[in-house]
Amino acid sequence: MSDLAIFPLTDEHKMLRDAARDFAQNEIVPVAADFDESGEFPHATIKKMGGMGFMGIEVPEAYGGAGMDSLAYVLALEEICKADAAHGVIMSVNNSLYCHGILKFGTEEQKKKFIEPIASGKAIGAYSLTEPMSGSDAGTMKSRATRDGDFYILNGRKSWVTSGPVADYLVVFMMTDPEKKQKGVSAFLLETKDLAGFIRGKKEPKLGIRASATSELIFDNCRVPASSLLGKEGEGFKIAMTVLDAGRIGIASQALGIAEAAYEAARSYATQREAFGQPIGAFQGTGFKLADMKTRIEATRLLIYNAALAKERSKTTGERYSQEAAMAKLFASETAMFVTHQAVQIHGGMGYSKELPVERYFRDAKITEIYEGTSEIQRLVISRAELGFK
Repeated sequence: MSDLAIFPLTDEHKMLRDAARDFAQNEIVPVAADFDESGEFPHATIKKMGGMGFMGIEVPEAYGGAGMDSLAYVLALEEICKADAAHGVIMSVNNSLYCHGILKFGTEEQKKKFIEPIASGKAIGAYSLTEPMSGSDAGTMKSRATRDGDFYILNGRKSWVTSGPVADYLVVFMMTDPEKKQKGVSAFLLETKDLAGFIRGKKEPKLGIRASATSELIFDNCRVPASSLLGKEGEGFKIAMTVLDAGRIGIASQALGIAEAAYEAARSYATQREAFGQPIGAFQGTGFKLADMKTRIEATRLLIYNAALAKERSKTTGERYSQEAAMAKLFASETAMFVTHQAVQIHGGMGYSKELPVERYFRDAKITEIYEGTSEIQRLVISRAELGFK
């Protein structure tokens, strides 16, 4: 793949991308299938990724990060996800959902305590918004945080928490004023070690990204200091949506990495597998599939890079980049599903076998249309922006 002329990469960008590619191909590819089969969390490789700066790419060096920009982040994440989407989503959550929100809304004390261990790879962070009966509509969440002097008492059940079974630190959202619905949501920063009243619930058996641990989190009269509040009371929904803008760019990059891996596998197979005396890629039925796959992948890349640059501009202008992020995530996730489906089809029976990774790419792709805002929610964000609705 050649660099896109309208998005010129600096030498630093290229060095990071190449380092991520080398690490992913040499360290992750050989173990990805085994971790997918076992469902175990890849502690060793995640720790190595932290040592290379991948777990806090946009975090300033003062807080243990690499101090690079948004484009650097998507370049590195794309390469990790091309090797294994499960490793990639762990990286994405640490960077986008966890560190980004604390950098933007946290106090200096919170940044020092809650970011450095995550950005350096010494610990794992998680973001907890969804509940069993509250997904896209955060205003209906049942979890409660009640003020008690210099403390808050947290009660509730969270679901589908990526890295929940292993997280050392959490950004968790609770309702502090139910009558205000979305405007009554607040965000809290928690350290899970020895936290009384905090229980890790059942680990979810998933279709894909199986090495990425996902679970419920239960809070039973969990008492935390008032200093745990991220931002102000009632700012939780704003924080959550701001963070999700960044997270959607991460998931778009994940989808791109999956699609690229599936495409390259299909292209290679189409030149090697023969039928009726010629490579199957010579047949228009296969060649046209590959043409559509490649075109969608490159269009996806443009949308992601555009969103990453919009995010970078927002650091100085303060402007939201919700629409750019939503368009990138929507198109990337649906491209991942399209490309992996076609890759399985091109491989025929072998595409359905676990002997090759294309069936894993197919399983991993589906979640990108669901988490951090379903495709339906992305279309809602885009259409409302275009129509001027709130």
